[in-house]
Amino acid sequence: MDPQANPSYLPPNSRIELLLQLKGKHMTGNFSPVAKWLNGRLIDISEGAMEIEYEVREDMCNPMGTLHGGIASTILDDIVGTMVYALGREFAFTSVNLNCDFLNPALPGEILTAKSQVIRTGKNIIHVEGQIYKADGRIVAKCTSNMIQTSFKIPAATAD
Repeated sequence: MDPQANPSYLPPNSRIELLLQLKGKHMTGNFSPVAKWLNGRLIDISEGAMEIEYEVREDMCNPMGTLHGGIASTILDDIVGTMVYALGREFAFTSVNLNCDFLNPALPGEILTAKSQVIRTGKNIIHVEGQIYKADGRIVAKCTSNMIQTSFKIPAATAD
C-alpha cells in the first residue's frame, strides 16, 4: 500500500510481528503484570486494531457478583495501550484520559471480547476507542482515550 495514498497507513513493524506470534494464546509473556493478571487471549491484531478475549473470574467482580467497573476500565486501558504500543512508535505513550461507559453487566464464567481501534494519530497525541462485548453481542463497556507521547524510548521488541 502506498503511504502517500493513505496517510493513516503504517508500514509493518516488529511489534506487530511479535504480537502475531501470540495469536490464540494467553497474553502472559512479555507484558505488564496487570495484563498477566487479566489473562486475556489474543484473538487478532493489526495496525491500529486489536481484539482480546477475557473470561470473567470471581476476583474481577464487585459485591453484586458482576464485573467490577474498575476491572472493565483496566481491560479497556490495557487493550488500547497495547494496541498503541504495537503501532511501532519510537517513544512510549500514556493515557491522558480514559472515559468509560458501563452499559451491561457481565457474570463470572462469561467470555468477553474486547476490541480497540485507533481513531486518529498525531505526532504527540493518539485518539483511541475500545469496547467490551458479551458472546451474544451486547456491549458491556466502552471507552475513548487520548494517549500522549512520553520521553521514554521503547526498547526493541524481542521474542524473549
